[in-house]
Amino acid sequence: MSGSTLVDAAPLVRTHRIAVRVPGAEAPYDTAHVTVRYPALPAETDVERMSGMLRPDASGAPYPVVVVLPGINVASTGYLDLAVALARRGIVAVTFDWVGQLFPGQVGLTPGVDLAAVGPDSYGSAPTTPALRPLLDALADAHRGGPLEGLLDLDRVGLFGHSAGGTVALQSAGPEWFPEIRAVATYGAHTMASQQLGFPPATLLAAPVVAPVMLVAGSADGVVAASAIRYGEEAGAPGHDPVERTWSEALPAATEAWLVRLCDAGHMLPAAPDDPTSARGFLEAPPGADAEHLRRVLIDLLVTFFAARLSDDAAAEADLSALTDPDHRPEIADARRR
Repeated sequence: MSGSTLVDAAPLVRTHRIAVRVPGAEAPYDTAHVTVRYPALPAETDVERMSGMLRPDASGAPYPVVVVLPGINVASTGYLDLAVALARRGIVAVTFDWVGQLFPGQVGLTPGVDLAAVGPDSYGSAPTTPALRPLLDALADAHRGGPLEGLLDLDRVGLFGHSAGGTVALQSAGPEWFPEIRAVATYGAHTMASQQLGFPPATLLAAPVVAPVMLVAGSADGVVAASAIRYGEEAGAPGHDPVERTWSEALPAATEAWLVRLCDAGHMLPAAPDDPTSARGFLEAPPGADAEHLRRVLIDLLVTFFAARLSDDAAAEADLSALTDPDHRPEIADARRR
């Protein structure tokens, strides 16, 4: 079963859960349920053994934090292995589930998309996800008291966004809104603007990120290919590559930006188990490669990036620099940095 090796192996990782109200969202769709995974100490008392509530391992504290912004209708459990791998590298991982508005009249699991901030007349005036600030504020409260006291370094925050979660991460991580964000990584995400929002065809929105960015894409991403029609192009058009356009055109010229392609990887690669009754994975063919192996490669890549940029990890920095070597890993079809 996917994830069993990560979950069962040492070092120990445990969870702390909180509920966060999102200002401006209408009840009952105004609460995100948040899971914080952190390095933990083994149980030492009967109370700990019976409750499963284990004390954090504070030996490396304060730890940097990575917030995972999910794809639409992708449950946070899909990112469990990534969260555990980050925590084992000394990076506290935060995932959440929020059933909220996707579009007018439609609700589902969402990374949070502020429709009032994504139109032609409003884009750039505010973050496009309303979830991130209340979530970070709630983590700050938890850091000041309770089981997470003193554990978090909220001046070193990273974002990982999958699909739409990656889009809002790129659109929202400007330093004027979130100066604490030090690194952003995405999978299957870009900043092409939907015509449904009133944008002209082929519009690419600027991403205000000044922190280092890594855009990861799968060479067999059928969801991105099928979505071309949203941007005024034909579905599956050979020249439709919004991820590369985002990397080359949308980010500030001074921003450190990586583009990495994984061979034969599909859109739902980061999430396991993939729920075939939800999200849009039905738009792509079954993977022709070993998806579990590719997902491990992706997790290693993301953990390396965040360890290098949030923890000043020398080994991670060396591994990151090696990505541009064409013989580095056969699963990586292309890796570029600008």
